[in-house]
Amino acid sequence: MREIVLDTETTGLDPLVGHRVIEIGCVELVNHLATGKTFQTYLDPGRDVPAEAAAVSGLTTEFVKGKPKFAEQADAFLAFIGVSPIIAHNAKFDMGFINAELTMVGREKLSLDNAIDTVTLARRKFPGAPASLDALCRRFNIDLSGRVKHGALLDAQLLSQVYLELIGGREPGLLLGAASPNRTDLSPTEIRQPRPFRPHAPSLEEREAHQIFLKKLKNPIWLKTPSTS
Repeated sequence: MREIVLDTETTGLDPLVGHRVIEIGCVELVNHLATGKTFQTYLDPGRDVPAEAAAVSGLTTEFVKGKPKFAEQADAFLAFIGVSPIIAHNAKFDMGFINAELTMVGREKLSLDNAIDTVTLARRKFPGAPASLDALCRRFNIDLSGRVKHGALLDAQLLSQVYLELIGGREPGLLLGAASPNRTDLSPTEIRQPRPFRPHAPSLEEREAHQIFLKKLKNPIWLKTPSTS
């Protein structure tokens, strides 16, 4: 089962007032585990990046100026996500911005029905507890030391680990059918040799010893005459 963990960085909070996407980060999961395949791009929004947004992401107007436009990266982005379900933290926010960008370049919107919101999962699993990405990483002991600023790809990678924990976590020591690379004594098929037939009939000596034993018994029940009364 293929899924895509998605995160965005933006110039603000609302695409309806002109805010734009300035970074997209995606992580591919297969059977809920990261495969190592990612998609990441910075984008020139064609406008300034407000100071408050730059303080969060570290992406300034000067940095994103001259980066590809969304229209230039739309095909590569859509090819990467395909028809796979999308995992996002506050999916309405990220999907809203992505769909606004897709609309501006005349592309079909992504369906929110195909998205899984990890904020909703967290609130169902831990009612009343903080559900931010930072809080969930701390809850699950996921290393946050590299997260000085928000970054779309880094946050998607962290979210892929959070998502795995929210849906049950990986069983300790589970190799999911993959053999350890250090083992050399494993083979796809082990041929077992049948054991030789073991006779169970008593030998002549055993039968004679049994008769001697029976003669030592006093009044064995099988020699008594049945009562006729």
